[in-house]
Amino acid sequence: MPVTRLHPNQLTDELDIVWLVQLDGLDYVREGLDITKRRAGRPAYHGRGRLVGYADLHPATTATRDSGRFDRRTFWLLPHDRGESPDTDYRTHAPLEAVDPRTVLPRVPGRLTARAWGSPLPPPPATGPAPEH
Repeated sequence: MPVTRLHPNQLTDELDIVWLVQLDGLDYVREGLDITKRRAGRPAYHGRGRLVGYADLHPATTATRDSGRFDRRTFWLLPHDRGESPDTDYRTHAPLEAVDPRTVLPRVPGRLTARAWGSPLPPPPATGPAPEH
């Protein structure tokens, strides 16, 4: 199973996940960390596409940056993502930051599933020593 780019230690202050849309029609969402001014409530979103969800942090969470801001997980879709466009290139695969929104929980990174990928998941890379030449 492919691993997420986020690690649980980046999400320890999460209290709740808030979805702004119904998840029924979404196979995947893009997951990442954004720098925000507040611990909770809808964060400002200045990216392309649309914000579809975010994490609220515990009220006692301290700012993680010198600027007094917080790292919060956000979920978004771009105009060319599956579910947003019928002509997407992502019919049988998904972008790097894609996760199945049904696997998202507070303090737990989302996972890529076959539903999110759009077809059976590719096999994991081979492990072990490199072949000798």
